[in-house]
Amino acid sequence: MTPGRLAAWVALLVMMAITLLPLWMVLKTALVPNAELFEQSATLLPQAATLDNFKRVLGLVSPEDSIALGGSGADINFARALGNSALFTGIVVVLQTLCAAMAAYAFARLRFPGNRTLFALFVGSMMVPGVVTFIPNFVLMKELGWLNTMAGMVAPFCLMQGFSVFFLRQFFLSIPRDLEEAALLDGASHFYVFWRIVLPLSMAPIATIAMLTGINMWNEFFWPYLVAKDESLQVLPVALQTFKTQSPQGQPDWTGLMAAATVAVLPTIALLIGFGRRVVESVQFSGGK
Repeated sequence: MTPGRLAAWVALLVMMAITLLPLWMVLKTALVPNAELFEQSATLLPQAATLDNFKRVLGLVSPEDSIALGGSGADINFARALGNSALFTGIVVVLQTLCAAMAAYAFARLRFPGNRTLFALFVGSMMVPGVVTFIPNFVLMKELGWLNTMAGMVAPFCLMQGFSVFFLRQFFLSIPRDLEEAALLDGASHFYVFWRIVLPLSMAPIATIAMLTGINMWNEFFWPYLVAKDESLQVLPVALQTFKTQSPQGQPDWTGLMAAATVAVLPTIALLIGFGRRVVESVQFSGGK
């Protein structure tokens, strides 16, 4: 092994350690009994691992037992928050990916006045911070009467995003036109060509966009926190914040909080492990054309 290759492996291992160590400390804290948290704070491995913290945050024990185990006694329904996050993420992923794919196909194949200008505006929208649109979106949701509803939570994210449109358009441009032209000559409509020919050929990049959108929506905090004040609509990031602040014993329930954070991050890690390679391969198609 050459010195350069050895240095590259050492640098890679160091970066992996820096990335994975915080995640391990979260998991380790979640496995430590609350009473022994500070005694084991300097160790890398839990000395007496337990699943009691996960049982507490998932509501598998009574409030009295939760307090007896060292919990704060905060009454947060993480199982319901997990379901709300799954529903919120699923709705946004399906609608946003579908709308972005249709818009990208229109920009890639259809010729209409202002095509390039409109596409440039979509690309330019990626430079606008999302927080800029929160106030007008909140006013709109209030006027529509959609506050404290799932519709109000998903509405601002349901249409296409600039990056998704750009990414899919670049892939659609790489598909040979001969396939589409043959279908059009046989009398097929553009919608038929898009639905029956282009989409089946584009499952890899569409799955990539769906996964990236899903990760972003799963971790979305500010908009659901702003719009949905009802506890029955809390998503996981909001429930984590509420759990942290509701501490009857005077200090945050760190072991319960880390257990809840572990539950929240597991779906994201599973997606990255299962489809991370596909994401890297699909990004290669986003070159300019």
